[in-house]
Amino acid sequence: MLTLASKLKRDDGLKGSRSAATASDSTRRVSVRDKLLVKEVAELEANLPCTCTVHFPDPNTLHRFQLTVSPDEGYYQGGKFQFETEVPDAYNMVPPKVKCLTRIWHPNITETGDICLSLLREHSIDGTGWAPTRTLKDVVWGLNSLFTEDFRNKVEDYIKRYAR
Repeated sequence: MLTLASKLKRDDGLKGSRSAATASDSTRRVSVRDKLLVKEVAELEANLPCTCTVHFPDPNTLHRFQLTVSPDEGYYQGGKFQFETEVPDAYNMVPPKVKCLTRIWHPNITETGDICLSLLREHSIDGTGWAPTRTLKDVVWGLNSLFTEDFRNKVEDYIKRYAR
């Protein structure tokens, strides 16, 4: 599935067999982000939650993909919620940009699809925001956790505590 990985291998082979033409090499360079994504997408696909599927509209563009979360428990059981993820050029120093494409009422998702999830924030007060050690796998598992039974229990506890 990862055609970018085969492209990276092919490009490395071409560099070794060709005499160095700096102009053509600079146009064929692969960004650090793309090299990271090749590894992270392989890890993500190997560790994907059973309630999630990932779709790459263009297999050569790993920095833009869609995630579908289909919860098997809780309030949202049976639903299908689509998210669009775009990984910026400055990745992994900045978090991916994620947008919910499915219109939904959820305490952490706005009407316009913006998502309130601390690991998607570049800076967060509680210290659980984005860090360069986080990966796409963390983002997917974080989005999936918004629909689990454990999350619902936390929301109900919060409401009971502060709705007095």
